[in-house]
Amino acid sequence: MTAVPTSKGAGRFAGVPVSSRRTGAGLARQLRALAAVLRWRPLFALGYVIVIGVAACAILAPWLAPYDPVTANPEAYLQPPSWQHWFGTDNTGMDIFSRILYAPRTDLTIALLGTGVSALVGIPLGAVVGYYEQRSRLRSAFSVTVMRSADVLQAFPVFVFAIALVAVFGQGIVSVVIAIAFVNIPIYLRLMRSQVLSIRGMRYVDAAFVAGASDFAILSRHILPNAIGAALAQLSINIGWSVLLTAGLSFVGAGVVAPTPEWGSMIATGFQNVTTGQWWPSVVPGIALGITVFGFALVGSSLEILADPAQMRLAVRRREAR
Repeated sequence: MTAVPTSKGAGRFAGVPVSSRRTGAGLARQLRALAAVLRWRPLFALGYVIVIGVAACAILAPWLAPYDPVTANPEAYLQPPSWQHWFGTDNTGMDIFSRILYAPRTDLTIALLGTGVSALVGIPLGAVVGYYEQRSRLRSAFSVTVMRSADVLQAFPVFVFAIALVAVFGQGIVSVVIAIAFVNIPIYLRLMRSQVLSIRGMRYVDAAFVAGASDFAILSRHILPNAIGAALAQLSINIGWSVLLTAGLSFVGAGVVAPTPEWGSMIATGFQNVTTGQWWPSVVPGIALGITVFGFALVGSSLEILADPAQMRLAVRRREAR
């Protein structure tokens, strides 16, 4: 790759490769857009703080946790919050603060894997379905078959369907990941189909077809890059929802096996003690779960604005007006 020769007007980009200039300009533009959105809706910044904080707790848990999260201590049975145990202990004597720090390692891993698998399957499949819909008889039949299969999946209540999948594959982290992936695939499938249907009739897509580009080239080069923004914005919302689904499955005993640190199982274990006044084993993990889901929801809302050109222009205008 050759450097761009210095010329009049090149300014501070003289001597920088063209690809580097484009990448740097694109990144700077995205950062300015994000700054405009955060200034327009300051509450969104709280979402990024929460998500970064939860991720930091998951990464730094071995250094931040004062106790082993899976070591029971019968002598510390149901101790209330104190200087020795900041969030108290549960009915096995395990330190709740240490378990809360370790819980994101389990919940976020499951949510990220499950959401990632569903996106990797649903996004390209939805693009193909939308592109081939109402084209030829065989291709239309394929699109109709896929969409009716998605209808069947979404006909079942999500939580009941997830429990059924866990029952089929067995209790454990892998089973929960599979369940999350299955229930999320129709979301990305329908979202990408609608985006592709609105884009495939654009003039630049017709020009690529007339120029002799293959279907794969049209999809990968012209349609997917312009349709994927909404799906990427949906990722953050689905991650938060997947964390909540993971906790729900563990709460009913169909998710992560105890004593693995996980918010849902911690809530279930401490729930029976709430009526006798020991609220901390259940309430504290519930607060941590709620804050995490709230943070991902805020991040997802900000990404939806970034993916919508109309709302993005409105945010930039309001920032400039200030």
